[in-house]
Amino acid sequence: MNPSEKFFRRERRSVPAARRFAHAFLAEWGLAEAERGGDVLLCVSELATNALVHGVPPGRQFRVFLRYDGQVLRVEVHDSGGGVPHVDEADAGDEGGRGLLLVAALADKWGVGERDLGKVVWAEFVSLCS
Repeated sequence: MNPSEKFFRRERRSVPAARRFAHAFLAEWGLAEAERGGDVLLCVSELATNALVHGVPPGRQFRVFLRYDGQVLRVEVHDSGGGVPHVDEADAGDEGGRGLLLVAALADKWGVGERDLGKVVWAEFVSLCS
């Protein structure tokens, strides 16, 4: 297995930084140009945004963890906030609220796990090339 992880501050610029971090990981393993590489990066952005907006208390950080075992790419975003994320049906006029809906549509599997403090939201991609 080839894991990679990085911590990010609770600030807006951390979302594009998390996406760049994930892209570098994908490139290192020859997956950056895979058909579903863009899906992975979008899910990283959405999960990082959710952690930033809903999960990371002031003064804390969130962690992005990626692992690829040659078949399954797993993306995890860890935060120390409370609550359990869930998919909401956003109204047509809403500007937000579709992040997990996108993750659920793009990833092969996704879910939420508990940590000693906070939670981990994860997404898995079984085949990056359709």
